[in-house]
Amino acid sequence: MTLQGSLSHEEYCAQLLAETDAFRAIVRTADLSATVPTCPDWTLADLARHVGGAHRWAGTLVATRATESVGPADVPEGAGPQGAGPGGEDAAALDAWLAAGAERTVAALREAGPDAEVWSWTTARNSGFWARRMTHETVVHRADAALTAGVPFEVPAPVAADCLEEWLQIGELPMVVARFAERGTTLLGPGRTIHVHATDAPPGLDAEWLLDLTGEAPAHRRTHEKAAVALRGPLTDVLQVLYRRLPADSDRVEVLGERALLDQWLEWASFG
Repeated sequence: MTLQGSLSHEEYCAQLLAETDAFRAIVRTADLSATVPTCPDWTLADLARHVGGAHRWAGTLVATRATESVGPADVPEGAGPQGAGPGGEDAAALDAWLAAGAERTVAALREAGPDAEVWSWTTARNSGFWARRMTHETVVHRADAALTAGVPFEVPAPVAADCLEEWLQIGELPMVVARFAERGTTLLGPGRTIHVHATDAPPGLDAEWLLDLTGEAPAHRRTHEKAAVALRGPLTDVLQVLYRRLPADSDRVEVLGERALLDQWLEWASFG
């Protein structure tokens, strides 16, 4: 199983900055004390600190060419400004901290290039993994912020498709499958297939996937193929369903076939 992305290293770096800017734009104008519906233990300020902390953690891994995980105490300014409120100097400090952390991380990624050896929790132990992972981490948490603030959420089609592809790739890694299996639900079996179809993808993007659960481990391929259940809808909405930021019974998507199988997969393969 490879964790190969479809964008170049520089495209990931540029998109990470763009996603952070879009995330900051929401945070700057929203109520930082508001509860995040998709992460109910967090306020919007907590979410912002999580995103900024993740950026700085990944940037520290890359900058130091870490051979093992780095603890929070070893991440410079990783916790961010404390006590951020819904306005004033604290909000400005949080915004500045988010911007500086993303810029620092992208500088480290650009200096390293995609192939520098760096620890990760997956089989892909290189800096390129972190450029892609942090881009998509920010995409998904921007969805959380947009939902909290009640503002629109859209992702460029190539980025959304790659984010969805990464989600499926990570879900096939042996260490992740083993962690999912600890939840005690057997998902694999004959006839268990899921088709994901982005209905608004531009030509050439091939934004259709077949998730095959009939073997000994999950597998997927990009194809138009009949399955036991199909999830159809705009690419950004389909992405949000798979990351459980949008319910599968939303009127923005369509589910055809064995709805229970899709629900079971979404519950089993939840990353959060």
